[in-house]
Amino acid sequence: MSNKPDLSLRQILNMSVGFLGIQFAFGLQNANVSRIFQTLGAHLAEIPALWIAAPLTGLLVQPIVGYASDRTWGRFGRRRPYFLGGAILTTCALLAMPDSPALWVAAMLLWLMDASINISMEPFRAFVADQLPAAQRPLGFALQTLFIGVGAVLSSVLPWVLARFGVANVAPPGEIPATVRIAFDCGAVVLMTAVLWTVLTSREYPPERLLGFDDAPSPPALPEVSRAWRPGALLLAAGAVGIVLIRHFALNRQLYLLAGGLTVGGVLFLWLSRARSRGMVRQVLADLYGMPQAMRRLAWVQFFSWFAMFALWIYTTPAVTAVQFGSSNPLSPAYNAGANWVDVLFGAYNGFAVLAALAIPRMVRLAGLRWAHVINLAAAAAGLISFVWIRDPHWLLLSMLGVGFGWASILSLPYTLLADHLPAEKMGVYMGIFNFFVVIPQLLAASVLGVLLAVFFHGHAIFGLVLGGVSLALAGLFTLRVEEPRTVRSTPAQA
Repeated sequence: MSNKPDLSLRQILNMSVGFLGIQFAFGLQNANVSRIFQTLGAHLAEIPALWIAAPLTGLLVQPIVGYASDRTWGRFGRRRPYFLGGAILTTCALLAMPDSPALWVAAMLLWLMDASINISMEPFRAFVADQLPAAQRPLGFALQTLFIGVGAVLSSVLPWVLARFGVANVAPPGEIPATVRIAFDCGAVVLMTAVLWTVLTSREYPPERLLGFDDAPSPPALPEVSRAWRPGALLLAAGAVGIVLIRHFALNRQLYLLAGGLTVGGVLFLWLSRARSRGMVRQVLADLYGMPQAMRRLAWVQFFSWFAMFALWIYTTPAVTAVQFGSSNPLSPAYNAGANWVDVLFGAYNGFAVLAALAIPRMVRLAGLRWAHVINLAAAAAGLISFVWIRDPHWLLLSMLGVGFGWASILSLPYTLLADHLPAEKMGVYMGIFNFFVVIPQLLAASVLGVLLAVFFHGHAIFGLVLGGVSLALAGLFTLRVEEPRTVRSTPAQA
């Protein structure tokens, strides 16, 4: 057994460059897909359901990719083949999305784009944990967050910048403005260039050497799953009752998504308690059922954090265009000016996330991982809630300062808290399972946010952001239940 050697700063930067491209594509998706949907005729109440492709593909793809990458070794290593394959598919989706002739085509392309992004994104988390010793992981995840922020800033402001240079920002009915079309073309080039940089400049430890390092916990015993029928029966009953209530009271059909998810989860856990196979599905479900305690506690932190982020992504455009710019008509100049300003706001919070990524290692040294995360989540909660009172759109940049610090923290500190508790040979699958608690809250948000806004807030999108702020505050409270690791200090990288 030996200690995993420290990597130089250049090596860690090379590992992280690919995330710039991935986040460039993700940023274009987050900032512009609601605009594309509305331009193609979607109503505000339909947007959460149309967005369901994004979290659902993550729920299905990331555990499978994590499980497969744990068992992969070839010419390009363990994780890098997935970076490259996902990037190629995402590039195709980016090039096709602005040419969508109809709403259903755009929805299908969102499904393809998000699935492809997830194929690349999940192995990147495991890649950092594989390559870096425990003391360098906070630095590795912080640099990854820095590149995420840079990519998101560039992608978010690109349509606004193009409009400032005279590119047409308004198009005939049913067509996507040229600012968005050109931005997506640029995204395809940036994505492939950045991912190829990481693939060609990084190396990976062979599996036998990785298992020889002594900085990861031993693999846990195969969890006992005979009692998995208990949560299975509870979930199945909840799903069945939900379906009956939705039908009887003629509730919003989006709630079928929530009830269906509960039902499927119940059936899977019932099957797990009886299954005797050793296949991928059983092993992933068994690891989910028997996940480490630290992961269970962090699951609640992730749940409320990502519920809030989903609310931010789907409601900022309709909220800001309606409240700060006074128009909900996608064909009007005021709406498109507001949509471009949302691109700037998204670029701003990602830009602030870059600054936060540089500050977070010092925050961790001063306050510890838990309290650093709590402080950042509180700042993000205040930023989202403040949207309801601000009328001058320029002051929303101040709101995004808090959101940026929270976003940088969400992208780094939970993974740092988690990585030291995971065995090397299951790093990929556990990181994929951890993504369940990124995806499930987004599925829930897609099911209930539209209903909550319609019932309690007269359909005003601005209150979707307020609900997101409350959710971030709850995430901060749950962070206090997570055990602080013994060592949180990041060792300096060697130049």
